[in-house]
Amino acid sequence: MNNKLNFVFFGTPEVSSQTLDILKEKGYLPSLVVTAPDKPSGRNMLIQETPVKIWATENNIPYIQPEKLTTKELEINADLFIVVGYGKIIPEEILNLPTYGSINIHYSLLPKYRGASPVEAAILNGDTETGVAIQKMKFELDKGNIIALEKVEIYSTENTTELRNRLIQIGGHLLVDILPSIIEGTTKETIQDESQATYCKKIKKEDGLIDLNDDTIKNYNKFRAYTPWPRVFFFQGDKRVIITDAKLEDGKFVIKKVIPEGKKEMDFEIFQKSNI
Repeated sequence: MNNKLNFVFFGTPEVSSQTLDILKEKGYLPSLVVTAPDKPSGRNMLIQETPVKIWATENNIPYIQPEKLTTKELEINADLFIVVGYGKIIPEEILNLPTYGSINIHYSLLPKYRGASPVEAAILNGDTETGVAIQKMKFELDKGNIIALEKVEIYSTENTTELRNRLIQIGGHLLVDILPSIIEGTTKETIQDESQATYCKKIKKEDGLIDLNDDTIKNYNKFRAYTPWPRVFFFQGDKRVIITDAKLEDGKFVIKKVIPEGKKEMDFEIFQKSNI
């Protein structure tokens, strides 16, 4: 293992644990993992461990799950803090603790799509390219100097899950590639152009509502962007109907499968002929 870098990893969801897998594969293991507290989830609201906590346990890495971060918990003389999908605001005094500061992987071409849903936003807006940015963190939302950037084509039929999975791999390997330059102090930082900055919001379940009479491309992009969550839906009377499969065929938004409220998934043609 590579012992030249003593770093702390901050992360919570699957995207974070997949990045940890890439770091491990290349010989980098964190000395400590910081992840969000476990939360109840699912229909029965059972307590679910975070993917990063599970990863840390499986790899015998110490972890903490503070409700609120304090400097006391992180006074460990770390070289670097790496943040990927942590989900909590990290105070400025903590970001500045390590020798080389703190860095973050963000899945857009910053300064475009700062915020919580950059992958969804790129697809929703019909972009043909996006990318991965690694930034030096500061206590302002995604405004840190860029230390690495890689552009990625968005395929025309790609949904959020498919695109994000590609970006995770690209981002993880980009991170590994720049770690030596961070250690050597040879990274070049680029200040973000504030005039080009755009923001994307945190997605809510109700954002998936779709108007079947709306623009074809807009509807198809919305379907791609909100698959698998929150999923797009329309109302038949007062019943919600979730669209689970759809295509763009001959310039038309063609629905293939749906889940009517209280029913199982069915072909859309059968749904249209039924009295559901």
